[in-house]
Amino acid sequence: MKFNSISIIFFLSSLLPFAKAQTMLAAGEQPQMTVDEKGIVRLIFGDKERIFYSTSMDKGSTFSKPVLVGDLREMHLGMTRGPQLASSRDYSIVTAIDKKGNIHSFRLTHENQKWEKIHNVNDLEASAPEGLMSIAADNQNNFYAVWLDLRENRQNNICVSSLNGKASWSKNKFAYKSPESHVCECCKPSISVNNKHVSIMFRNWLNGSRDLYLVTSSNSGKTFTEAQKLGTGTWQLKGCPMDGGGLSIDSKNNIHTAWQREGQVYYAQPGKAEEKVGEGRSVGMSGDLVYWEKGTDLIMQRLNREQQIVGKGTALKVYEFPDKKILAVWEKDDQIFFKKL
Repeated sequence: MKFNSISIIFFLSSLLPFAKAQTMLAAGEQPQMTVDEKGIVRLIFGDKERIFYSTSMDKGSTFSKPVLVGDLREMHLGMTRGPQLASSRDYSIVTAIDKKGNIHSFRLTHENQKWEKIHNVNDLEASAPEGLMSIAADNQNNFYAVWLDLRENRQNNICVSSLNGKASWSKNKFAYKSPESHVCECCKPSISVNNKHVSIMFRNWLNGSRDLYLVTSSNSGKTFTEAQKLGTGTWQLKGCPMDGGGLSIDSKNNIHTAWQREGQVYYAQPGKAEEKVGEGRSVGMSGDLVYWEKGTDLIMQRLNREQQIVGKGTALKVYEFPDKKILAVWEKDDQIFFKKL
């Protein structure tokens, strides 16, 4: 088949939107990102036993060359395990768990852009070998961490700690201990913060069911409420689905959650019935954006809007800016990609 110059130009121009649709940043896995009030995007990811950090000053159109945060021998990486990131007004914190179960932490001072290793999060050595945790921060330099911890009877339950402008995390305590010995063993807990309000979502294991539960605090994590089941349905399951979910708190302290049950993706607010939004797994939430995986497709949906396929891969994270532009980052074939929507 022969092509003239006009058909070649048309063919190449038709490919241009797809060529610009996504950009590969670097080799790596399990990206995490934060966006501060100035619109500065901070991105971290793991690559074997190293943690890298990159920033964007133009709302994710471009990113800086990744720099090394630190090395961590036998770091958990993959299947929602990997370095975690939270940012406040003056600092960013990265946590990462080694396979012995120690939660290491690193702090970036925004003013001088220097990373430093600070004290471990867990105050009992090797108490978090499952490698599943989340962190969050408010704008007043208060950081909160939640993870699966087996310091009591070698059974995983929901442990928390906090940090405020110091190099040491607070004494660890349980936000929830299951009356049936342990929570779901391989599902990542989620945490979200708005001012003094702290919410933690986790997959429980009660009466043979693997349902999502919520505990909340209105006093900066000093005390937590009794656990509340999310949604009205239940999931009787003998094994662990290895799928946590997504959690957000809006400016009015309304709590929003998203998660999957039997391959169906649901959105729910505490005390209300769940609403089906799609099919898939690996569910997350950012503001009123729900995102998940369906096969290799990465799907995003604003509540009560149509679904949108972002790309193909895994470990999707999204953020919507005030101008309604959305930044997505994800992993595919051990590489980190980003895209503006």
